[in-house]
Amino acid sequence: MKKTIVSFLILIALVIIACSNIATDTSANTETNQNMTVDAPTKALTEEFKKYWYAGEAEITSYKLEQARYGEMRNGTAVLIYVTEDFLPKIQVKADQQSAKNIPVLKLNATKKFNTGIYPYSIMQSTFYPVSDNKHAIKVSSSMQEWCGHVYAQLNNKESFDIMSHSYFQGEADQNFSIDKNILENELWTKIRIHPEDLPTGNLKIIPSFEYTRLRHKEIKAYNAKVTLEKKDNLNTYTITYPSLNRSLSIIFNTSFPYEIEEWTETFKSGFGPNAKELTTKATKIKSIKSAYWGKNSNKDEILREELGL
Repeated sequence: MKKTIVSFLILIALVIIACSNIATDTSANTETNQNMTVDAPTKALTEEFKKYWYAGEAEITSYKLEQARYGEMRNGTAVLIYVTEDFLPKIQVKADQQSAKNIPVLKLNATKKFNTGIYPYSIMQSTFYPVSDNKHAIKVSSSMQEWCGHVYAQLNNKESFDIMSHSYFQGEADQNFSIDKNILENELWTKIRIHPEDLPTGNLKIIPSFEYTRLRHKEIKAYNAKVTLEKKDNLNTYTITYPSLNRSLSIIFNTSFPYEIEEWTETFKSGFGPNAKELTTKATKIKSIKSAYWGKNSNKDEILREELGL
C-alpha cells in the first residue's frame, strides 16, 4: 500500500514538472512570436526630408530605356514617380482624409514603355512604403499590357504577404496565396530614397520584383541573393545577385540627399529555350522635375512631357 502511494505521488510530481515545462515553452514561443511581429523602431524624418517630400509635389524622373525582351534589345522609356501620401492601414488604399491612424508612405509608380516588333508593352509597378522605414511595404501591385493580353499581381502586407495574381497564361490564370514575409525587391527602390545607409547587404532572401517574376514566369517567392553596396566618388551602386535565377540588378544613386537614382542595369537570360541569351537591360536618366502632376491634365501641360523627353 505504501509503495502504491509513493508511486502515485511520484507520478503526480512528474506530471506537475511536465506541465511546468510545457507552460514555460509556450510562454517562450509566445514571446518569440511577438518579437517577430513587432515593428522596428520608427526612424525620425529630417527637416531636409520633410521640406523636399512634403512640398505638395511629386518627383518625376524620365529614363532612356534599353530593354531586353525575347532575346533582343528594345528601345523605350521608363519613368519613376515618387510622392508621399497618407495610406489607410486596413483596406490599404490612399486616404481621402487626414487621420492619426493613417500611415504616411512614400509611393513609387515605376513605368516602362517599349515595343516588341509590331506590338507595344506597357508595365507599371506601384510600391507603398512607410516613411518610418520600420516595416515592409504595405502594398505592392504590378500590371502589364501587351497585345496578347494583360497580367496583374498584388501583394498586401497583413499577417503574411497575401498575394493575388491574374494572367492569361496557362498555369498563372487566377491565383490567391500567402507567403512568409521577406525583403521585397520592390520596396528597396523606396528605401533608397529614405535611409540608404540602412540598406540590407550580405547573403539574404529577397522576393524579386513583380515585373521580373511575371515577365519570366517565375514563382513569386523569396530567393537566395547576395547583396552589396559600393561607393565611388558621389555615387552608390546597390547590387542584388540571384544565383539560382542567373540575374543581377544594380541601382546607381547619388550619395547625398535626396539620393536620386541616376541609372540601373538588370542582367538576365532573355528569350526562351536554346535561343535564350544573357542580355542587360539599362535605364539612363534623362530629366527630373518636381510637379503636382495630378493637376497638370490640360493640353497645354503636354509641354512637360517634352521637358522630360517623353
